[in-house]
Amino acid sequence: MRAARVLLRPVGLVGFGLLVLVLLVAVFGPVLWDGRATVVDTGNLLAGPSAGHWIGTDNLGRDLFFRVLVATRLSIALALAATAISMMLGIVLGAAPLLVGRRAGRLVTGAVNVLVAFPGLLLVLFFAVIFGVGARGAALAVGLAGAPAFARLCHTLIAGISERDYIAAARIAGVSRLRILLRHALPNIAQPLIVNATMAAGGALLTFAGLSFLGLGVQAPSYDWGKLMQDGLNGIYVHPLAALGPGIAVILAGLAFNLTGEAFAAAFGIDVIPGVVRPRQVRNTAGKIRGSGATTASADAGTVLSVEDLRVTIPAARNPIRAVRGVTFAIRDGEAVGVVGESGSGKSMTALALAQLIEEPTRVEANHLVFGGEDLMASDDPESRRKRLGTSLAVVFQDPMTSFNPVHRVGPQLAEVSRFHQGLSRRAAFARAVDRLSAVKLREPERRARQYPFEFSGGMRQRAMIGMGLMGTPRLIIADEPTTALDVTVQRQVLELLTEVRRDTGAALLLISHDVSVVTDVCDRVLVMYAGRIVEELPAQDLRTLARHPYTRALVAAVPDMETDLTKPLAVIPGLPIDPSRVPPGCAFAARCPLADDHCRTAEPRLQADAAGNRVACHKAGQALPTDTAEVTA
Repeated sequence: MRAARVLLRPVGLVGFGLLVLVLLVAVFGPVLWDGRATVVDTGNLLAGPSAGHWIGTDNLGRDLFFRVLVATRLSIALALAATAISMMLGIVLGAAPLLVGRRAGRLVTGAVNVLVAFPGLLLVLFFAVIFGVGARGAALAVGLAGAPAFARLCHTLIAGISERDYIAAARIAGVSRLRILLRHALPNIAQPLIVNATMAAGGALLTFAGLSFLGLGVQAPSYDWGKLMQDGLNGIYVHPLAALGPGIAVILAGLAFNLTGEAFAAAFGIDVIPGVVRPRQVRNTAGKIRGSGATTASADAGTVLSVEDLRVTIPAARNPIRAVRGVTFAIRDGEAVGVVGESGSGKSMTALALAQLIEEPTRVEANHLVFGGEDLMASDDPESRRKRLGTSLAVVFQDPMTSFNPVHRVGPQLAEVSRFHQGLSRRAAFARAVDRLSAVKLREPERRARQYPFEFSGGMRQRAMIGMGLMGTPRLIIADEPTTALDVTVQRQVLELLTEVRRDTGAALLLISHDVSVVTDVCDRVLVMYAGRIVEELPAQDLRTLARHPYTRALVAAVPDMETDLTKPLAVIPGLPIDPSRVPPGCAFAARCPLADDHCRTAEPRLQADAAGNRVACHKAGQALPTDTAEVTA
């Protein structure tokens, strides 16, 4: 469809037509006209244009027109070879942060930025001197000189998709860094790379002509357009076409590549400037473990996840951002635990830290983080840890459209888990993917498995995302806002599906949501987070009636129900959440709390359990709120 749009544009028609003509001449020129281009005619030395010799002859009487046609193959071949070298090396350098980690990748990116600052022609001449004269040396020189621009482009494009959920899903599935690059990153940046390569080929063609013209490129007896221009230079005032003929061929071929590239750029909606398109599995930065550093930590029998003093810190120019500050909790087999709180309270960051999906330079620290009996913070075997997480931990991300790779079909993406962690063949893994799609109540699962994510509705994509988590044998499902952007009916279907999955597999559930009503209906227990801390923990059934923290009560009051008086403005929590880079002393909620006093503003409350096992971090826990505390808005 887009190819048709390219051809229907005037620029596309001219560019693509010229390109096809140039390539046909390059393929068939030496076969058809090599004999006429090499025959020596001593009776017509340095002859001017005539009916027999359209642009004249050279100093051996050879027909220059046919020599220009025959030289097309070598000129185009060298330009494409140099472009391929630039593109391949540029992809490797640009993908360095994805392949070798952000720290080593930063050094590579810094070196690339330095090289980009140098004029391209200066780099070409520098490498040409190193590799020596000749076609091979020129190809390497032009290819290496063009690599920094490709690397910069590739780095920018990959950085734009490296945080997408389908990349994170591939990491948690244990997919290697190289396969993430080849399967998930490159297909999604292929369009601008191809457009840029098409336009760069025209520039490489001109550069090769310049090198051969200067005597640094193709050497006799071989010849390209630049060599022919050099040979015709001496007689340019007598027979100008001897030098201008090859130059015209360079211009036409360069126009063919550039016009075709611009047409494709317009078709794909890509903005370009001359030669440039505008547009992990990386190790986890876990902090040092307190104590002996054993690879396992003890936990109560039946506990699938145990977290003690989890901290996530993001470096910043001035003050570090403490996104998670000392979170401690546990989840038992088959239990559903909800996490609620305003945006910025640390819910999603906690989930990412549990799934080992936080990268440098962000620091993740904890006394222990035990999943399935293994302390993930102390484990020295990353392969074993990836395999355990890939088969026993399922993550359902917030936006299912970005959770799947848009350029791959749904079935093979699900099958990837079984192929890598369970050793199944491609056919067996695909069959299991179809079975899992059926398990999550998708109709015609075999047909759906062969479709792309954009062919699914929002609810279907969320079901397929849950099916991906069921490819292994999950003991814990982390669902981060799984019903966001879905209508009420589909939300109910997704939540019922999660309940069925828990019942059928015995998996525990950690449900992150802004919706207090959803958490109350689905979960057994609720964790309330504010400013990176758990401020209250209590049974879900008691959330509306027995909450003791003023923040929890304010959250519940802000959710309208069937008994809400619609004649009055809805209640909201006064003020704004705190800046996590500037956490005040004392209770973080004090500035918004109607019960706060000087003690609250100076002493941070500890999270303490009562006789029933419920925990709350508040100096005024359970005290009655003033009747006028709920700020209202019209």
